[in-house]
Amino acid sequence: MILTRHAASEELENQTRAGRNLLYFFENCSLDTERRELRRGAEAISLQPQVFDLLEYLIRNRERVVSKDDLIAGIWGGRIVSESALITRINAARAAIGDSGAEQRLIKTLPRKGVRFIANVREQQALEANATAVLQPGLPLPDMPSIAVLPFQEMSGDPGQDYFADGVVDEIITALSRFRQLFVIARNSSFTY
Repeated sequence: MILTRHAASEELENQTRAGRNLLYFFENCSLDTERRELRRGAEAISLQPQVFDLLEYLIRNRERVVSKDDLIAGIWGGRIVSESALITRINAARAAIGDSGAEQRLIKTLPRKGVRFIANVREQQALEANATAVLQPGLPLPDMPSIAVLPFQEMSGDPGQDYFADGVVDEIITALSRFRQLFVIARNSSFTY
């Protein structure tokens, strides 16, 4: 893969930040890069891995317009991605943070240029794993049943089926999150067990 000068400097910045676990706060959302978790208020939002990566990429590069090529290089490692797959991931990221294509309050599309994360963002170093402090004190605990979907173990021995097992879990989490009577633990939180 050939990197442009901009992509090479961005790759260096990504490697520099890789050792840092950051929390990003914007509007009523928080994005925890260590736990790979998005919260909107007290609610943990379930995201597909590529949607999380796309949202993190846009937030990290919020000072500039991110082109389609930048997204493909940064999220998909230069693999060929269809326009519809890219738009679907951007729309999923918007929906997860309470934005829409019509409003574009947080993620703005600039025709023929790219997209840009335009919300005010506050960065904070993530707490160490052994710290006992709560990320956002004052968040109320849900007054409803909670459920976590743990990862399935792929037992066929075919490494190509790992994505299928993860996909089934994602679908179950997404389906359960549609029930307002349940508090669904985010995929990235439940996958730590």
